Amino acid sequence: MRIALGSDHAGYELKTVVAKHLVEQGHEVVDFGSDSDESVDYPAFCAAVARSTVSGDAVFGIVLGGSGQGEQIAANKVRGARAALCSNEFMARLAREHNDANVLSLGGRVLGDELALAVVDTFLTTGFEGGRHARRLGQIADIEREECSGIDGSAEERGLK
Repeated sequence: MRIALGSDHAGYELKTVVAKHLVEQGHEVVDFGSDSDESVDYPAFCAAVARSTVSGDAVFGIVLGGSGQGEQIAANKVRGARAALCSNEFMARLAREHNDANVLSLGGRVLGDELALAVVDTFLTTGFEGGRHARRLGQIADIEREECSGIDGSAEERGLK
């Protein structure tokens, strides 16, 4: 399976552990950066992972940062991405079963290596249940289409200030 990875400096160390684990399991890893633990901004790395996943170039994406929160938010700005921040196996399982998440977000300052790898394995091996969850994902996709249809006006006019 082809899996896209991306991290900032705070997630870099865990990304190397995850990448090694995935390769050992026979997966192909596409690394969108960063390439060190030197301070960088994460949004572009996360967007690249999400775009690769949404386009079908990668089956899943994994983004990593200090907490994983910002990385999840950045990945979810890509239309069609369903990034889930997971700090345990239960969250990873539900992210896949109920939300058909296609991008996993992990916090390098939150998870130890062993737990992180268990979360990754759970995420990658859990299927989507469909049924009532598919209906809800359709509703989310409808909202996404509405929001992406061209919002005009300033942030203030849109009630963002």
